Amino acid sequence: MSLSGRVALVTGASQGIGRACALRLAKEGAAVAVAARNQEKLNELVSEITAAGGKAAAFPLDVSDEEQIKSAVKAAIAQFGKIDILVNNAGITRDQLVMRMKRADWDAVLQTNLTSAYLSIQQVIGSMLKQRWGRIINITSVFGQMGQAGQANYAASKAGLIGLTMAIAREVGSRNITCNAIAPGFIETAMTAVLSDEFKQNALKQIPLGRVGTPEDVASAVGFLASDEASYITGHVLNVNGGMLMG
Repeated sequence: MSLSGRVALVTGASQGIGRACALRLAKEGAAVAVAARNQEKLNELVSEITAAGGKAAAFPLDVSDEEQIKSAVKAAIAQFGKIDILVNNAGITRDQLVMRMKRADWDAVLQTNLTSAYLSIQQVIGSMLKQRWGRIINITSVFGQMGQAGQANYAASKAGLIGLTMAIAREVGSRNITCNAIAPGFIETAMTAVLSDEFKQNALKQIPLGRVGTPEDVASAVGFLASDEASYITGHVLNVNGGMLMG
């Protein structure tokens, strides 16, 4: 699944799933533009990729800021010449029961998780259309498919990503650009580390494979969807959830 000659942009790349995706794409031969708010962690990631013989550059980015998205994409294209692969991974949670949820927490999650994906796609699509090749991969969630109490904002944003994926897939399919989503289940990341042991144990009981996922499990799926082997797959939601949700 060689990605030699390809350029990827990964948002939320400083840790967890985004970091694993950047490492995987670099391993497959892509040059990787890594973007996130934490400059220090991005620099460490770039050092790790270059030490292994890969190509990478860091672009500080808060995806909730439209101007920062525009400038980061522009800078990445200026450095690498193009963007072939976009991984919309940046995401946050602001959990609360809907009756107590503050409007600011609703807006922040929708802006970061959903609106940023639309804006990022808008900025890279010109580069993909130019070369008539592109891979857009949106990281959604099993909770965007089945809901989760206390996460109305998060579930809505992730469900929105699925609709966005299908609409974009229809818009750009004729130009040899695919758009797919990956829906991780329970993955061991900093975001899930703060959950209670009771919640984790209950979640584990719902997973037929009997283990939580790793960021690398998701990154493997990203590597596949970014490759030529997945050239006839578009508008698809790939579940990486250990069997937590089927059908």
